[in-house]
Amino acid sequence: MSRTRIRIETKPKCVFQMRVAGLGFRDGHVLVHRAVHETFWTFPGGRAEIGETSEETLRREMVEELGVEVGIGQLLWVVENFFHYEEREWHELGLYYLMEVPAHFPFRSHDIVHRVQDEHELEFKWVPATVASLRALDIPPYFIAEEIESLPPSPRHLVWRDGDLNLNP
Repeated sequence: MSRTRIRIETKPKCVFQMRVAGLGFRDGHVLVHRAVHETFWTFPGGRAEIGETSEETLRREMVEELGVEVGIGQLLWVVENFFHYEEREWHELGLYYLMEVPAHFPFRSHDIVHRVQDEHELEFKWVPATVASLRALDIPPYFIAEEIESLPPSPRHLVWRDGDLNLNP
């Protein structure tokens, strides 16, 4: 079966994509990942595909990347995210969910707990779910660091542009 990711490239060097990510918590920590060639971290997830719901995207990505079935919780944020990356201007529609990672998935604070080869080699670790910890980690979109200790009680919509200091839409 053919897979078509939701990604549009236009000239000059502009990209639109839909990304779905999950925030999984354990013992006061949150799971993050990065491509090993990158300096920044992000929350696990990936690009949505035509014909799948955002929850299906997150489940698929976690099976592909973590090798486990995750539980999908509440939608936390819908983010219209604008940023510059790899000499391109990006417009990303991001959906961020609470996610339950199974108890058998490894947990060690601050150490790499999992690696997988996807489009790039990815590594995963648990970090303290605190404002200070996420600020120090360099984890876009940066507003999440400011809200990690008090997640929204209902889905929140934001327009986020790299460098924004105003956390209100």
